[in-house]
Amino acid sequence: MDISQHQPGEVRSVRRAGEPPSAAGLLPPLSVLDLALTEEGAGARDALAAVVSTARRASELGFRRVWVAEHHRYRSVGSVAPAVLSSHLAASTSGVRVGSGGVLLTNHAPLAVAEQFTTLAALHPGRIDLGIGRGPGTNDLDTIRALRRGADRATDDEYRAGLVELLEYLADADARRVLPGADAFPEPWLLSSSVGGSELGLPLAFAHHIRPDNTLEALGRYREQFRASRWCERPRVLVSVETLCAPTHAEVDRLGRPAMLAMAAAVEGRGAEAPLLSPAKAATETLNPALEERLGRMRAAQAYGTPEEARRRLSAVASQTGADELMLSTPVYDLNERMRSLSLVAAAKP
Repeated sequence: MDISQHQPGEVRSVRRAGEPPSAAGLLPPLSVLDLALTEEGAGARDALAAVVSTARRASELGFRRVWVAEHHRYRSVGSVAPAVLSSHLAASTSGVRVGSGGVLLTNHAPLAVAEQFTTLAALHPGRIDLGIGRGPGTNDLDTIRALRRGADRATDDEYRAGLVELLEYLADADARRVLPGADAFPEPWLLSSSVGGSELGLPLAFAHHIRPDNTLEALGRYREQFRASRWCERPRVLVSVETLCAPTHAEVDRLGRPAMLAMAAAVEGRGAEAPLLSPAKAATETLNPALEERLGRMRAAQAYGTPEEARRRLSAVASQTGADELMLSTPVYDLNERMRSLSLVAAAKP
């Protein structure tokens, strides 16, 4: 599938023969990805408490699941230990599924991950997801080596072997002594921002909010190469979309500016040091015009806008990608603004 002529951030439909088209204007189930944003002037306790508040509100609004990611040594991200945070979220909510989006397997022993999430599943049956990712969660080599006990970045073969081992533990947790008497299990998901792993038969969560240029090629290959397994009988796709919904365009622009500056810092290799600025402070910062234009094209593939616009853009992503579910990432300064964005999207959903 050739997407080399697409503009950065552009998404075009690649619906396969035999795939049912999404009804125009309708949205699939919605979920939430939370990074435990550490805002300028706030601390870790504030950021983690905000995740709990968001999860409770998402549950009230009817969102399907809330996931937390694994990142390391970023000043603006407090989501560093998804197993710990997932446990707290599960104990602090009811109904909504919780889990990792994801655990970065190359940083952990597969048996330890299986033990942690099988324990969570035993405590909260039918509510625990285990999203499994490939990357290290940081670009800092010293941090990678600290996480991996002195080893450099994992190879693709190491990751693949660890993933297969983890799935073997989950498939027979009792017999393999992962958790004696285990009869409830986490639902495993493969997380990706590129291509691969379809033959393992896992549902796929694709990071469209990070790599929109890769979305269509990756999903097309996933569906072509998918093999049914005990985990998933048919291709199943969740697409994460950066989403900001506010009543007016002026508010969308004001609230979205801090995230654009954070993305600019990441593109320029300063992401680990940049906090999430307040909208007032972000309004005083300028960007190189070429970089701002590039980031604007990336944002155009996401769902920023008034309620009607955000709903329409989410519907377009769902239709173009054939997603079975959308997961909203809302990197906005101030918990109240994040929850308002989720509420407006939920209210606009037909």
